[in-house]
Amino acid sequence: MIRDALLLSLRVSLVATAAVAVIGTLLGWLLARGRFRGKELLDAILTLPLILPPAVTGYYLLLLFGRRGMLGGPLHELTGWSIAFTWVGAAVAAGVVSLPLMMKSARAAIEGVPLDFEFAAATLGSGRWETFRRVTFPLARRGLLAGTVLSFARAVGEFGATLLLAGNIPGRTQTMPLAIWEAVAAGDDPRARVLVALLTLLSLGVILAVARIGRSRS
Repeated sequence: MIRDALLLSLRVSLVATAAVAVIGTLLGWLLARGRFRGKELLDAILTLPLILPPAVTGYYLLLLFGRRGMLGGPLHELTGWSIAFTWVGAAVAAGVVSLPLMMKSARAAIEGVPLDFEFAAATLGSGRWETFRRVTFPLARRGLLAGTVLSFARAVGEFGATLLLAGNIPGRTQTMPLAIWEAVAAGDDPRARVLVALLTLLSLGVILAVARIGRSRS
């Protein structure tokens, strides 16, 4: 049971982090380099999952992806499949709550790249994508990597939004935080201690990884 929760947490977190790394980087680039009305409002809306209680975020996700949700309802009618109460739902919840960390890190990293370098690439005939790939991304990569690691840590520790959208189904949607909650509620202290120790070691590894990335930037 502990093994199932650990493997599921890693799977959910890795899938969520992979998606967040791409989406968060694109959003960070848009907010760092884009000029459009409502940019800061968009930033504020995308940051909400970082500020709102996880249960509130989970409720919004349920309204969207539940079997009667705005997106989940039509999906269920067309395919008979639902995001809610599956490991995919757990990954969606983990991704949504960790996205602000990646987006903020990406925006800060990209804003730290001098515009002169990008202008020079543009004058040499590079398009936006090529400039990002060959100039912006290499210079911002350490900040992007730090954001990715932090997003992974946030995804691993997600509880409230996951509980509402994916439920707590052992072997299917029960991640490590949910398994800890269940063990404590059941009075199973030995299992709770093992899970807590594993999650603590994993979190410590993330902190050390971020610190190492920070040292490599200096």
